[in-house]
Amino acid sequence: MPLNDQQFMRYSRHLLMDDIGEAGQQKLLNAHVLIVGMGGLGCPVSLYLAAAGIGRLSICDGDSVDQSNLQRQVLYTGDDCGEPKVECAAQRLAELNPEVQISAYAEKVTEQILAMDYSLVVDCTDNLAARQQLNAHCYRRKIPFVSASALGWEGQLMAFDFAHNPRLCLNCIIDQDSAEPIMNCGNSGVVGPVLGAMGSLQATTAIRVLLG
Repeated sequence: MPLNDQQFMRYSRHLLMDDIGEAGQQKLLNAHVLIVGMGGLGCPVSLYLAAAGIGRLSICDGDSVDQSNLQRQVLYTGDDCGEPKVECAAQRLAELNPEVQISAYAEKVTEQILAMDYSLVVDCTDNLAARQQLNAHCYRRKIPFVSASALGWEGQLMAFDFAHNPRLCLNCIIDQDSAEPIMNCGNSGVVGPVLGAMGSLQATTAIRVLLG
């Protein structure tokens, strides 16, 4: 379907770009992206992808909002404490862009959730086991996979296009046999804006991949 008048206004800054234009915006509107983890990374990722006009967003997280989340998880307020993150997030994202179809899964990611047809998967988790599960699934299904993490003042971003480069995956980069203790923001801390920066880069990378 051609863009309607409201869509032309909403996405006008994309339409002005030669490497996006109307055809590129249609790609975004037709995309289905899975975001696993709605914490410090998932909040900015989902905000920017919803604003960009991703047609369908599936968000997955089994946690509820906690007071300690509010330092960095910018979708939530103090009134949300105790509520499932995905339900609060879905409401805010729908307010931001009512056209986006949002599916919310208040649970850890399962094979049933992963079995759906996705254009791209974004890893916003904070544990290695979940990251490896997503990596393995995307590798098997040849789905693009964008992963990020942050700790303290630093962050890292990795993107894999398994359809075009199946010889490199997350396990090629991360030492699976390391005896060092696994550090995360829960036991080592993180500066909130670092997560915002990494999440924004994840969203940017996801858009680039979806546009080809």
